[in-house]
Amino acid sequence: MKLHNIERPSITHRKKRLGKGQGSGTGKTSGRGHKGQKSRSGGNIPAWFEGGQMPYQRRVPKRGFTNIFRLETRVVNLGDLLNVEENEFDIAKFEEMNLIRKARANEKAPVKILANNIENFDKKVTIRANAFSKTAKEIIEKLGGKAEVI
Repeated sequence: MKLHNIERPSITHRKKRLGKGQGSGTGKTSGRGHKGQKSRSGGNIPAWFEGGQMPYQRRVPKRGFTNIFRLETRVVNLGDLLNVEENEFDIAKFEEMNLIRKARANEKAPVKILANNIENFDKKVTIRANAFSKTAKEIIEKLGGKAEVI
């Protein structure tokens, strides 16, 4: 054996040749055992099949429904405005400050102002939004601010 004749060792296995006689080790039934669904051609069983037992997705009760007319709103809490130095806010300003997610293409989710986290809210602010909760509107106007519905 010379250096220029050395071949690289085989790193892949040969293809298993099924049904080529008893001497091949995979003759007769070709490694599929005897009879049964899995021994036939096209006899593959879906992963979710439970052998005729009532399937899981049919055993579990269905509950509730999804309201297709639900209106998604983007929410801003008055308490979130405490740390901000400005006094005038609108939807664009809220988006810029990342208090609400930006409206995506052809999405017109209205912005609603809520009165959460208002323990020490004492700012005179002017807010232009699509909707206000009753409490939020009362608090803003009590402190001398404006709650403008657009």
